Amino acid sequence: MSWYPTLAKCRTSGSRVWQAIQCVIPMHVFRRQRIRISFDIDDTLACQLHHCAVEKSWLPACVHRWLGEPLRIGTRSLTRELRRQGCSIWVYTSSGRTPSYIRRWLLLYGIRVDGVVNSVRHYHALTAHGLANSPSKFPLAFDIDLHVDDSDGVRTEGHDHGFRVVVVHPEDENWAQSVLDAVAKVREQLTWQQSHRHEAPAQQHSQVLSS
Repeated sequence: MSWYPTLAKCRTSGSRVWQAIQCVIPMHVFRRQRIRISFDIDDTLACQLHHCAVEKSWLPACVHRWLGEPLRIGTRSLTRELRRQGCSIWVYTSSGRTPSYIRRWLLLYGIRVDGVVNSVRHYHALTAHGLANSPSKFPLAFDIDLHVDDSDGVRTEGHDHGFRVVVVHPEDENWAQSVLDAVAKVREQLTWQQSHRHEAPAQQHSQVLSS
């Protein structure tokens, strides 16, 4: 099975959605709003070989096994498209992997991330917000607009605590498209919220002048 035609379709579809939104909404709105998206690692970006195909590494397999772990196929194309759309890319894992390890691992595939949240940062964030040991992820503490995870439990936590989650299972071949579709929805929501925040002061000012 070839993965590249599927990835090309994902990118084309995501681009069309983005272009359609640009035609309707002024570009100055987008310049003020940069979507921050985070990815889980286990069974989301780093999947077991029997669950999904993986990206080709630039290094010999023996070296790569020492420096990193397999990366899910489609991740490179997806992150390039998200960067093209102006998104900020983060990693949010409840594991103890260090930020330096995560950054080095993804750089092996040519992927740069803007921020990393591991179990240590997560625990400090929960403590600061008085949440004790729940939930397992809390993207709101890091201004993350959308979190990508394989866990339906994290989606439930998002519903309970008010953060957005898109679930992509390891066997899902169309996972990249699901992420792009979710980003498009988030962009619409944020743009709507922002436009209404600007409309409210203008309406109040108009009422003051007319009174």
